[in-house]
Amino acid sequence: MGKVYVFDHPLIQHKTAMIRKVDTSVKDFRDLVKEISMLMAYEVTRNLPLEDVDIETPVCKTKVKMLKGEDLAIVPILRAGLGMVDGMLALIPNAKVGHVGLYRDPESHQPVEYYCKLPSDIENRQVIVVDPMLATGGSASAAIDFIKARGGKNIHFMCLIAAPEGIEVLQKSHPDVDIFIASKDSHLNEHAYIVPGLGDAGDRLYGTK
Repeated sequence: MGKVYVFDHPLIQHKTAMIRKVDTSVKDFRDLVKEISMLMAYEVTRNLPLEDVDIETPVCKTKVKMLKGEDLAIVPILRAGLGMVDGMLALIPNAKVGHVGLYRDPESHQPVEYYCKLPSDIENRQVIVVDPMLATGGSASAAIDFIKARGGKNIHFMCLIAAPEGIEVLQKSHPDVDIFIASKDSHLNEHAYIVPGLGDAGDRLYGTK
């Protein structure tokens, strides 16, 4: 079973509290999501492989640790996931970025793929799927289905706010995927919104209603 990591870093908790506030402006919300994503990426990438490399400093030759390749792919779930990409790229600028677009069928209520563009070598990359909210878990599970169908294997999921219901669904559908969360909230309400949550992340990122 994949592990669930809930971040307790004071900066992440403080900034997550700020994006919850109803009076946080679109600009501030967008900046905060970027900052939280960058802080989370620091931990999500903690186990990247290193190798010994010979270099020369101004003083002498020496052996140092450097990343053993940068075979990473960041895959936001459209549209809200886009708000998390820039913060991650600030730390790992050579990562490739894929995109998965989903909509919910009005009759079956099942996620339907309308767009999926991934790096051609996705099977060789560590994939970090990002979406600000993990509510019912349906979109996250479907996005990972699509990535696996195209060869993705080493997959993590990263979000800002998660409901227990969504965590359970994602763990059952993809038990091999580790889940990284800034805050685990109480529950979903009757409209499938996370409580206390922060409302619709996409609308708050882009100023729509």
